[in-house]
Amino acid sequence: MASKDGEHKMLFDLRGRRKNVVKVVYAILALLMGASLFLVIGPAPISDLFGGGGSGVTAASQLEEQAERIERKLKKDPDDPELLLAVTRARINAGNALAVVDPETQTLFLSTESRQQMALASESWSKYLKATDEPSIGGAQQAAQTFYGLAQISTSVAETQSNLREAERAQQLVAEARPSFGSLSTLAIYRYYSFDYEGADKARKQAVAEAQTKFQREELATELDQIKGRAENFQRRLAQAEKEADAARKRGEPAPNPLAEGNPLSGG
Repeated sequence: MASKDGEHKMLFDLRGRRKNVVKVVYAILALLMGASLFLVIGPAPISDLFGGGGSGVTAASQLEEQAERIERKLKKDPDDPELLLAVTRARINAGNALAVVDPETQTLFLSTESRQQMALASESWSKYLKATDEPSIGGAQQAAQTFYGLAQISTSVAETQSNLREAERAQQLVAEARPSFGSLSTLAIYRYYSFDYEGADKARKQAVAEAQTKFQREELATELDQIKGRAENFQRRLAQAEKEADAARKRGEPAPNPLAEGNPLSGG
């Protein structure tokens, strides 16, 4: 989805713990700001926005071909930052186009192909950061959303935490360059889930300072209190899981999976 400044935002909804569905914070932030994202892009059906159906498949194919062309150029110059950013954008956009929209519920699901594109995008973004001293802020915003989305469908703690760290790193670039209620609120969310409570509280205070109404401040406090509570609960689950894993190893049994009851990013 294109915002007013031309940047793309990914929106995912989470319906059920065991489905490969992703909820990204911009839906929350739109609610907190008292404005629907549809006010920005108009009343078009969500399937049109995300490329659901045959047109989305066609767009995805074109974007995949574009990414492959760029990757062929990268073989000659693997550290070219412009090419790395271009392939990152192409993969993210292809992943969006390959998402599947339920026409009845308007729920957006990440297909297997979509998740593959997002994973490829995260790889090229990591290479891009190593190749440039001045990262693109628009690219950072896309990358942050992508990593956060991947974190929500991760099946291991290590994978979840790695994606969250990358999301926080990219979002920090955005917040530093464009401090706003939305960018700072998002940064606080990522930091809470990364267990950086001090850093999250700092971003939270900065977000409050950017709020324009009492409603925004109150809603932000409510949402972030809930998120902080879920993060703390998950951290306790991890600590307990580590103890149980040690005990299981001593008994020669497999270690328990703390994500078995659902990824905490979804409130599970």
